[in-house]
Amino acid sequence: MEKYFFDIIIYFALYSFIGWVIETIYNSIKKKEFVNRGFLSGPFCPIYGFGAILIIQVFAVFNNSFSIVSNNIFIQIFVAMILTTILEYITGYILEKMFNCKWWDYSDFFLNLHGRVCLQYSIYWGILSYILINLIHPIIIKYVSFLNISIKMFINVFIILYFIFDTIKSVTEIIDLRKIVLRQYKKPLENFYGQIIQYKRIFQAFPKLKFKKIGKLNQEIREYLQNEFKKIKIKVKEKVR
Repeated sequence: MEKYFFDIIIYFALYSFIGWVIETIYNSIKKKEFVNRGFLSGPFCPIYGFGAILIIQVFAVFNNSFSIVSNNIFIQIFVAMILTTILEYITGYILEKMFNCKWWDYSDFFLNLHGRVCLQYSIYWGILSYILINLIHPIIIKYVSFLNISIKMFINVFIILYFIFDTIKSVTEIIDLRKIVLRQYKKPLENFYGQIIQYKRIFQAFPKLKFKKIGKLNQEIREYLQNEFKKIKIKVKEKVR
């Protein structure tokens, strides 16, 4: 049991990283520029790590008790869709309540629930989960099993310390940003341009981020940052030339 716990921590970090890679590539291609996705500053999206562990654990139970699930691709994808959609909804709800802001918004998508989940992305998560269980995880298991217990313990300590540090840093940044916005939102935006631009990574990672109680200032902040990003791109191109 202890050895398996060490494996779980490693799986969590690996799939958090893979999730970050998927999110970053997808959004960078869409925006035609590098976008560091995710709540954390580092190259990890913990929701993918938690989602992967949830899927791995639940499907391990199903494979032992319900062969109909393990033998049917459509049932696997459907079950994965349900599990990951619940996780995404709960995560969105908790983040909204903790920071009093909306991080992503599927309100414009077909069959969405409170803008936190929608059918299109639920299908994506189901397909990705199927690929994880049947193609990726069996390979990961083999490589992780080669590591001895001492190496696993060292990796676990490093992972835990890293995630604690990055989480504290990222949460502090969000709280500071929220304080600035709520303290200044009744004043003209130009009065706190300099303070807002320090948090451009957060707005790039979550382009639909909306702080509650500040109304149209959300849109003004996004428009201002988009203009700043364009200016930076132009300067970079000029230097390259």
